[in-house]
Amino acid sequence: MASAGLKSVVPTVPTALASYEVTSQNSTPSGKTELATFAHGCFWGTQQVFEKYYGKRGIIKTAVGYTGGSEQVKNPTYRQVCSGTTNHAEALRIEYDPDLVGYAELVEFFYRTHDPTTLNQQGNDHGTQYRSVIFTHSPEQATIAQKITSEVQEKHFDAVGKKIVTTIEHAGLWYDAEEYHQFYLDNNPNGYHCFTHVLHW
Repeated sequence: MASAGLKSVVPTVPTALASYEVTSQNSTPSGKTELATFAHGCFWGTQQVFEKYYGKRGIIKTAVGYTGGSEQVKNPTYRQVCSGTTNHAEALRIEYDPDLVGYAELVEFFYRTHDPTTLNQQGNDHGTQYRSVIFTHSPEQATIAQKITSEVQEKHFDAVGKKIVTTIEHAGLWYDAEEYHQFYLDNNPNGYHCFTHVLHW
């Protein structure tokens, strides 16, 4: 079950806001489940920030794990991924109720809670495992992700001369991370937290 969270924030770009205007009218779970997968740095902070804002509105379950890497490497370990040799990204997989939170809202929130303009880096963390990626589970998700990316670029980054380097890729094989990584910062409140994993706007 998702942990207790705060009320989710109101989106700032048109496609996400249109979704929010529909889903915010709903309060009863629909029984539907869809997947969203995001990578935006150390997955401890990624899981915590999504749970904090959506743990009581739309998110059913989250898990941290590894994806986007070499298919020759089965069941990669944290040590292997951190070596940079497998090309896997540290990522968060979200099961959510699409009647309570829309995919567009989650994509904008993904952008709001890290720096998508730094290549293979978040804060002090460097390496391909920390890259910014939206892993899509359908053509519809890919279309929405591309649209939100364009809207976020225009509204939040054009004026400051920065360019989003996030990639949008089809979701491939997923491997859950070791158990001690799940809800790491909830279980270790003084653990490492990347400073980019906060709400930026």
